[in-house]
Amino acid sequence: MITNNFYYQGIIHFISQNSVSFFSLSFIVASPLLHAQSKPQDTLSKMVQTVEITGRKSKDYTSDYSFAATKVAMKNKDLPLSLNTVTKELITDRQAFQLGDVMKNVNGVSPSSYYNQYNIRGISQNEEGQIINGMRTRQYYFLQPMTSNIERVEVFKGPASITMSSVDPGGTINMVTKKPLSTSRHEVSLSGGSFDTFRVTTDLTGPLNKSKTLLYRFNGAYQNAQSFRDHVKNSGILLSPSLTFIPNEKTSVNVEMIFNDLYGNLDRGQPIFGAIAGKTDLNSTPRTLNLGAPDDFFKTRDLIIMGSLSHHFNRSISFNASYMKQYWRENLQEHRTTNSFVPDMNNQPISNLAMMQFVQRKQKWAVDNINAYFNFNFKTGSFQHQALIGYDSQIWEKRKDGQQNAARGFLLKNGSVVSSYNPSNAADYQTINYYGILLPKPNVNPFDLSQGAENHQGNDFNTMNITTQLPSALTTTHAAYIQHLLTWKKFKLLSGIRQEWFEDTTNFRDSNESSFRNHKLLYRLGITYSITDHINLYGTYLTGYQPQSNTVTLMPNTSALTGSQSAARFKPLTSNLKELGIKAQLFGKISLNIAVYEINQRNILINANNPSEPDELIQRGADRSRGFEAEFTGHILPQWHIYGGYSYIDAKILDDTTPDLVGKRKENTSKNSVSLWTRYNFSAINALKDFGMGAGMLYQSSKVPWFTRSFELPAYTTIDAAIYYSPPKSNIQLSLNLNNITNKVYWIGAQNYLRLFPGTPRNYLLTATYKF
Repeated sequence: MITNNFYYQGIIHFISQNSVSFFSLSFIVASPLLHAQSKPQDTLSKMVQTVEITGRKSKDYTSDYSFAATKVAMKNKDLPLSLNTVTKELITDRQAFQLGDVMKNVNGVSPSSYYNQYNIRGISQNEEGQIINGMRTRQYYFLQPMTSNIERVEVFKGPASITMSSVDPGGTINMVTKKPLSTSRHEVSLSGGSFDTFRVTTDLTGPLNKSKTLLYRFNGAYQNAQSFRDHVKNSGILLSPSLTFIPNEKTSVNVEMIFNDLYGNLDRGQPIFGAIAGKTDLNSTPRTLNLGAPDDFFKTRDLIIMGSLSHHFNRSISFNASYMKQYWRENLQEHRTTNSFVPDMNNQPISNLAMMQFVQRKQKWAVDNINAYFNFNFKTGSFQHQALIGYDSQIWEKRKDGQQNAARGFLLKNGSVVSSYNPSNAADYQTINYYGILLPKPNVNPFDLSQGAENHQGNDFNTMNITTQLPSALTTTHAAYIQHLLTWKKFKLLSGIRQEWFEDTTNFRDSNESSFRNHKLLYRLGITYSITDHINLYGTYLTGYQPQSNTVTLMPNTSALTGSQSAARFKPLTSNLKELGIKAQLFGKISLNIAVYEINQRNILINANNPSEPDELIQRGADRSRGFEAEFTGHILPQWHIYGGYSYIDAKILDDTTPDLVGKRKENTSKNSVSLWTRYNFSAINALKDFGMGAGMLYQSSKVPWFTRSFELPAYTTIDAAIYYSPPKSNIQLSLNLNNITNKVYWIGAQNYLRLFPGTPRNYLLTATYKF
């Protein structure tokens, strides 16, 4: 039911008769709508709320609604698209402190490396930013974000180009931040575990006045951690306060800040040597081996300020607006391979000597997001309409004075440095003797991969021969869009069009400034049919588009466009999605989603994998991914939660500059994957009522590396578990998480023989949470 208190605070509670849990939807109220003579469920379905202002009170693995998917508050079962949601409850139960830990719960999604880089439905992500509350940021490419301030993580499958201007054809990961609650909640957690991991988190929320028109929330986190990998650390501080103001029934405002200070390493992965096609031993070097030096570091600091406003003029018209400002900077120092081995004087590679380079980089960014739209609710006869018309923009500025310095290549006898070795001019090169083998002398000391070899990587190098001033740049996207949701009997028709105007400026505000422009009309059409109140069929078709940009670095392993040539020389990335699916509520407790799909993308920008020109870029003509997905979440019993799924992906290369690749399977893609997590609370057994237990597994079939197809990463299965205990008559909760219990040896992804990414061995984390 809807009480007056909840009415004034803008919270609707929907209590299910078939479940002991309840679902609460937070939204910005429009008081006339609450007087509608209809069931709570019907009232919810008519809501046009789109900006999430107040927090979610639900405490289970299920999230029935999404605001970002269509900017109208639709039930997930009515959406004509696939949406996977990982709630904060599942994040907490699994102690998924970073986004990569969250993603292993989502079917059809797998990591490609140690970076914040994922393969979704067989398509690798292209954006370096992250989507937060539906808005694009510039951050978290190499160092994964902490999740202490995250309410839920939503994964939209396919290009989310209509409502979020997201370019990734495979899908978009949207992190929804925690918002203030009208009831007081306070907790502090301490954790410690494997690899010298220590962390502390806090989550405080409640009203600031008696009338509860002013609410607050504060999330904070600190981590200091090492890794099973040599010379790798992962530390950081997160501070995230937010305020919500609800002065009356029609207007609501939210302001929040996110400050991240991350300190870690760019872990480029494990190198192997002695590589022979079909005979490669992935264990020829320790999984702990990292080519980086002890003094290497990667520091990022960013500040995000966001504001959201909603005002309802009447029961039919409302206005919503959001703004985000972000400042982001990085400071990098690293030793890494050039993706090649050191050659001998005959230019034959020495397979246990990795060619190295030393890189330093500093740069700053500023990002702006603006999003404003009107919602309209009206009826014409038996047709119910929810329409919105809006405008948004994203402005990415790479600021002046950025610089990247590098030392690589070979030394000549005259003291100069050349980028590659030419055996026809062998007499011009300085040489070194390696166990009787004469080699041209590299500018940076090579890394000896032989067992027991001593390596002394440091800041010492012969010549810093490449100094690049990173030119300032500005990328601007303006867009106008219209969306219409038509409801008639058992049908819902969702349609939308979006016109984008794109401009990319190189050497922004300099005398040699230059720019190029693009524009594109995008569209989406989806239909949902309710077979019963608990079973829906849907189909959808949508398009995606993104010009290549001078301000962003696309994946995989591409470097910034820093030269005089503009990114305009590359064709835009285009994509489309076709999908059919069924969404069902089984026994009133389990949500089941099944989908079949086809994704096509053209003109993906990738690294050329040219050792002599590490920053060279090329475009692939076309990729196609077809697949099947099944996801389930809910309660088997009131005290038994479950979340899992299965994915089959058939992803192929359709067109490439290398003819031999046409028809081959896509890189870093598992054809089959299974994920499962379940928690059982022993509340029905008196002797064990204070205990709970969790268990999960992840299966990924084999993968092909990005640049070297002569070996495969083997399939693997990992098993995790957890024990939960709440001492009686106390506010303390204890949990012990055990990951990879069988100590499985596996690799999550690879680029070539010199960059494999081994999975984490058996590890544990003990957490104590105090609620007050």
